[in-house]
Amino acid sequence: MVETYGADECRTYFVAETVYGQTPANPAMLGINTQGVEPELDPTLIKVMGIGSRDLQSLYRGLRRVTLKVPNALSGQSPISFIQHVQTLSSLSVQILYFKGLWGSATDIISFLYNGCKIDKLTVGSNLEDIIKANVELIGQNLTMATAKITGATYGDYAGAVPFNAVDVKKGDPSGGSAIALTDVTDWKFMIENNLKPVGIITSAATGVMLKYLRPRNRKLSGEVTMEFEDKTEFDEIINDAEFSLSFGLGGSNSALFKNCKWEPVSLPTRIEDLVSVKAKFVARDVWIS
Repeated sequence: MVETYGADECRTYFVAETVYGQTPANPAMLGINTQGVEPELDPTLIKVMGIGSRDLQSLYRGLRRVTLKVPNALSGQSPISFIQHVQTLSSLSVQILYFKGLWGSATDIISFLYNGCKIDKLTVGSNLEDIIKANVELIGQNLTMATAKITGATYGDYAGAVPFNAVDVKKGDPSGGSAIALTDVTDWKFMIENNLKPVGIITSAATGVMLKYLRPRNRKLSGEVTMEFEDKTEFDEIINDAEFSLSFGLGGSNSALFKNCKWEPVSLPTRIEDLVSVKAKFVARDVWIS
């Protein structure tokens, strides 16, 4: 009997696919340094009711819903290796491995291999006394179960994290030029939503329960910056309908640059027990992670 698996007996890896929904042969799997992972599979059952009974008459499987959440992920050694695919929209194979013993000679392996995954939503943020963390939500085409690692695969791991005081938040002109570091930021986060649309087709083949395509629709780029209240800059920029850019450091030379931004609601929570801060939400027209 195998004892219940723990989070210390789990690793997560990914590789970009050449053909949608197919893991490459002998893949070089890259580790996702994360504090959690949440695989999920929903058969979206078709529930058939009918007269003559209070209970269901039949249950049929519907279009398979394959989703995966990777919370609190970001590595200090390769900060954007995984999250950059929110903009490339590359299809990924993501493998979650539960195992017993040492990784090099693992036993009792349970493998969840997600194929045809694309990043639907990405949220990255940090605050004082914390590391930069990314929450990633993916939609996939299929899930395959196994009891071994992928044949011919190599597995490379990344470690470390990026603390809040190792990066800058910069503000510049709308195209990203003339950027200078902001000196009053205490918290920040940004979101990229690809609004992916799962597309299935009616067919009697075994693939009828799987997606045929996973297409992006309108993209939403937004975020929020919390700053110490030292001047009225953000309110002036709203009144003047001014555009700007924001660059968020992700570790090393990596960053997420949001271009052609404008502030949305900006508020000044003023409470007698605390100092005044500026909570400024923004929307952008373009982003580049590099």
